Amino acid sequence: MSDKPVVLLRPAPQTISRIFTDDALRRLNERYTVIDGEADPSERLIESCLPDVMATNGQPDLPREPLERAPKLRGILNVEGNYYQNVDYEACFERGVNVVACMPTYAQAVAEFSLGLAIDLARGLSREDRAFREGREGYVFQSTGDSILLRGAEMGILGYGNIGRKLLPLLEPFRPSVVRCYDPWLPDAVIREAGMIPASLEETMSTSTFLFVLATVTDESTHLLNADNMQLIPKGARVILSSRAAVVDFEAMVRYVDEGRFYAATDVWPDEPAPADHPARKVENMVLQAHRAGGIPQAFDEIGEMVLDDLALMEQGLPPVRNQAALLELVTRYRSKPVESDAMDD
Repeated sequence: MSDKPVVLLRPAPQTISRIFTDDALRRLNERYTVIDGEADPSERLIESCLPDVMATNGQPDLPREPLERAPKLRGILNVEGNYYQNVDYEACFERGVNVVACMPTYAQAVAEFSLGLAIDLARGLSREDRAFREGREGYVFQSTGDSILLRGAEMGILGYGNIGRKLLPLLEPFRPSVVRCYDPWLPDAVIREAGMIPASLEETMSTSTFLFVLATVTDESTHLLNADNMQLIPKGARVILSSRAAVVDFEAMVRYVDEGRFYAATDVWPDEPAPADHPARKVENMVLQAHRAGGIPQAFDEIGEMVLDDLALMEQGLPPVRNQAALLELVTRYRSKPVESDAMDD
């Protein structure tokens, strides 16, 4: 090994070329000894570089025993956007290893996408586009009977994290009559300071014409929206699911939309890729997207820059600031499933 700090690149399910521009990769190689774990994804490669590695770009399996054989390790930089339970987080905190993830870079893209889904549901854009292509279009008022405005609507946000904090300013120009927020991880004062009304889950669900489901997946939030409480959602409301499918009883949600209780848009699925015969594909008042809200070129390019900035800080013995640092009290609660690599192939 050279005298330069060692960085292992193993960013699956992302790829090196997706998250690093040519210029960013050049700068990375100039400053560090880069080990290509994408070309050789074997566990043997990881084992061989453990004694020298300063950081991993990606989150390979790292239980306590391998971590103890990595005395120089200062950072695990997850570039998929979630914390997974394949790392001994307690051991990382004991050893001063920073575990960070790139969630902030996706937040703006997901927030804008969520607003787009809400507008689509409000005016039936996707539905009427399909109708037009099939020769079933209805002109003027013939196809606007269920259209509603965002302006002045009662809105609800379930989970005020990275996405919610980017979404809220996007809603302000529509001057909603009220925005209620349910987030059990936040004091009411934080929600009030943001200009929202803290509310219970039931109140938020039962009063929102537009309900944005942005909560992360934990044991407590799995099926946060279930077959029982989804009956509280007002008839004709619009539900926008942009976080993870496990937050809702997905089968019940699809059934309720099919029954005409409310409208829904989803960018996430219980299994990805979604089965070709998934019932949602035949439900008229659902907007369906293939987990594409956050993964845009601008976000991917920014990930590479965030990695470079935080590597430079950790090299100096400073904490990373561009990516989101894991908190021991929270990180072991997350239950998001990794995105399968075959669902992200170019």
